[in-house]
Amino acid sequence: MKFAVLDFETTGNQPHDTIIQVGLVIVEHSEMIDRYTTLVNPGVRIPSYIEGLTGLTNEMVQNAPSLEEVLPQLVPRLENTVLVAHQAGFDLGFLQRALDRHGYLPFDGRVLDTMDLLRIVYPGMSSLQLSMVSSSLGIEHERPHQADSDAEATARIWLHCLERLDRLPLLSVQRISQLFDPMASDLGWFLQQIRIKREVYSPVDPDGHRYYRQLALHVEDWGDEPEIRSPEDAEKLARQTFPEFYRELKGILKNKFQHYEERAAQEQMLEEVESSFEDGRHLLVEAGTGTGKSLGYLIPSLYYGIREAKKVVISTHTINLQEQLRQRDLPLLNEIFPVPFRASVIKGRNHYLCLRKFENKLNLRDFAYPEEDSFTAAQLTVWLSETLRGDEEELHLGPRGSEFWRTVASDSDSCLNRACPWFKKCFYHRARHEATLADIVITNHSMLFTDIKAEHRVLPSYEHLVVDEAHHFEEVASKHLGMDLHYSAFVGTLLWLYKDNNSGLLPLLRQKLARSNDDPFREEWEETLGRLIPRIVEIKTSWDEMCELMFSLFPAKPERSGDGNSLVHRIKKGSLPAIWDKLLLMEENIYLHLGDLIRPLEKLLAELKDKQEEYDLQSLATDLGGVVKDLIRSRDTLRFFFRLEDDHYVYWLEANGYYKSKSIQLVCVPEDVSPILRQYFFDNKDSVIMTSATLSVDKSFRYTCEQLGLDPAAPENELKTVQLPSPFNYREQALVCIPRDFPSLKGNSGEDQFTARLIDSLRDVAIETKGRMLVLFTSYRMLKQTYPGLKANLEGSGIQVFGQGFDSTNRSKLTRLFQEQKAGVLLGTSSFWEGVDIPGDALSCLAIVRLPFQPPTHPLVEARCEAIQRNKQNPFLKYSVPQAVIRFKQGFGRLVRTGKDRGVVIIYDTRVIDTSYGKHFLYSLPGPKIEHMTTEQLVPRVQEWMRREEDE
Repeated sequence: MKFAVLDFETTGNQPHDTIIQVGLVIVEHSEMIDRYTTLVNPGVRIPSYIEGLTGLTNEMVQNAPSLEEVLPQLVPRLENTVLVAHQAGFDLGFLQRALDRHGYLPFDGRVLDTMDLLRIVYPGMSSLQLSMVSSSLGIEHERPHQADSDAEATARIWLHCLERLDRLPLLSVQRISQLFDPMASDLGWFLQQIRIKREVYSPVDPDGHRYYRQLALHVEDWGDEPEIRSPEDAEKLARQTFPEFYRELKGILKNKFQHYEERAAQEQMLEEVESSFEDGRHLLVEAGTGTGKSLGYLIPSLYYGIREAKKVVISTHTINLQEQLRQRDLPLLNEIFPVPFRASVIKGRNHYLCLRKFENKLNLRDFAYPEEDSFTAAQLTVWLSETLRGDEEELHLGPRGSEFWRTVASDSDSCLNRACPWFKKCFYHRARHEATLADIVITNHSMLFTDIKAEHRVLPSYEHLVVDEAHHFEEVASKHLGMDLHYSAFVGTLLWLYKDNNSGLLPLLRQKLARSNDDPFREEWEETLGRLIPRIVEIKTSWDEMCELMFSLFPAKPERSGDGNSLVHRIKKGSLPAIWDKLLLMEENIYLHLGDLIRPLEKLLAELKDKQEEYDLQSLATDLGGVVKDLIRSRDTLRFFFRLEDDHYVYWLEANGYYKSKSIQLVCVPEDVSPILRQYFFDNKDSVIMTSATLSVDKSFRYTCEQLGLDPAAPENELKTVQLPSPFNYREQALVCIPRDFPSLKGNSGEDQFTARLIDSLRDVAIETKGRMLVLFTSYRMLKQTYPGLKANLEGSGIQVFGQGFDSTNRSKLTRLFQEQKAGVLLGTSSFWEGVDIPGDALSCLAIVRLPFQPPTHPLVEARCEAIQRNKQNPFLKYSVPQAVIRFKQGFGRLVRTGKDRGVVIIYDTRVIDTSYGKHFLYSLPGPKIEHMTTEQLVPRVQEWMRREEDE
């Protein structure tokens, strides 16, 4: 095949825009054999933003040939080729319009998009942006957004894709080819050609793959792992005290790393964690950025666990931190630890692919969205030939990919366990098996509470627990120890049973039963199925009507907060809405109909049990049993919510303003989880280590202790609290500026004046700092008001403004865009207050618009404040302020990420100096230089501070 890789630069992306540069590379036999590039005089002025994006100016194209002169050079090169482009629709559209305007026939060859093939053959690629793809594949891309450079990069990417297809197992290529109709799309035709070529010329696969049930895998069966450690290894640790052991380890580190620096705070943490294990006490340890707290708990966990033959479980809040431990810290420890060890990572079950479900999905072509699901199925087919863990975190799925994943994810209700033909290859059971063998098990907070609800059948037995990101522990407990039901989850369960006469478990069951005409039960079973299908449709209709009625409880013009469009409405026994009786009748109706659906399904499953092999029903019956359990859970959650059965729970409705009734979620959570935490963790485990960068308020751990169910006055042999000194010199690295004359806000009054002043100040500071600014909001509404004004104010300064909800809702993508821009300002709300890491010169200024108090009207906040009031205490000082202080400290921590970072924090909320509680925020910071001044003095002071940085 001969490929013409094409790229255009244009005056814009509208049909009336025109081409200003052409880049073309001809590829044949896996080589680039010809190139053609030229500037084009568009006959109109190039807009300034296009000049800024491409670097192509009006002066540069002034003497260039016109498009009419260029086409005779371009068109012959496109003959008898397959057109390839990155985002091919864009380039093809401009090509066809250009051909039409100048009297040429349209291009009628086949067209392929590198983005389509990249999605399939590199399923783990995090971004399909041309420069990001080039970077990840090691392709030089000197001048992004110039057609010659873009075409060259695209051609090299295409060659990578072709090479990748040649290296894939033939079986994988065959399965992918079957997913795309060669008559329906050029991609389908292309994959068919690749399959035919592979079958003829390279039928023998490279080593390293296992073939089972028509899928190519990269994993062996799990089980029967050899011992990795001799008894002498444990004895070696037993002969060493921990200080002796750590001295030896430090020697190894110094030999390995030329610039190794000892960190006093990290060494103190190592000693505190090990002694807490040894003495059987609990520990709260606050360790800020730069302490190296991951190694601070991993090293003593391994030392103690191996020496005493006791398993240590380590829990994180985020999957990101789990992956950091797996990919960065554990490989380092494997290199330097003096004895071998095993560490495993186990996540929630829905993170792992169920091979049985995926096999069925492929074989039946059971696709809810055929076009998108074909891509997702192709991605998973390729991924299976390379993954060892089957963990969705390795994947970057396209649109609707998450919906597809939900249908093939592992779950307990539909698991055949040892009866499954895939059991010895199962990714989830592999992870559990590895956890039973491991010295340390890394999991997440959600899994700890899933394990509690599953009566400790998920995680292996353990007595020692380390909780990182511990400031989220109580919040996750509330969520996971409660109950919830989302509109789409309930609908998804119903649709899994029956979507239409050709889709769903019940139509599939009917097809399988139809194979036998002589079974005496067949007519009865078919009659049962015939009765159940209308019942499902009826329940779905009732649920839709009920959700519409529930959505009417939200105000017509709701208050937007947080990350945008979320709506919340609390349900209280003493003040039920007028429509509650009607909702109760609807819930009763659904409850009865669900009973009429569940009972016959259970009876049918019991009757089919002995017929499973005869009708090949093992997988289908297991999935059907899982759906029945889901229906029972949904029914029971509905009843618990509407009957308000437990006075110790808080009940509320959530929804999204965009998706309205289709986004309704019913939530019920315990008002206070501290007794549960105490029962299952602090009273039940030998030692629990809680660590985070933000556990203290006013240098005290009282608030955190009370939230977790710990006694802050407990003796030190039961509970110890340690605040480690920061390794950073905040006095020299961070200046906090508070413009004392900035307007104050009470509720929403004065917001327009505040926003106008904020835009002016942010503009002036951003110009001084050359962008490099992160602005943290607590209200999406205020971000929405600030974004357009600030963008317009900075347009002429070459500073790009990125806004959450405007340029993207994806935090990682926005952060990456910001870091790639030499001069940028990033506006973010709640999700940007923590977990965002922008070290170095990319971030020099952090602006905190408002103190991060939780909305007092949020049901859980409101309920907890009511409980504090009942105890005759001040809920604002006892609950709201400490919670906001911890959040504030997280936000402040975005600025200084390394010992070389230096910058300014501006706090526009004057409550930090005007109120009695403001001191709690400033006193909790790790010692930066704090100054307040007039707004007029702000920019000169920032200028002085930044100049000092440049001088150094």
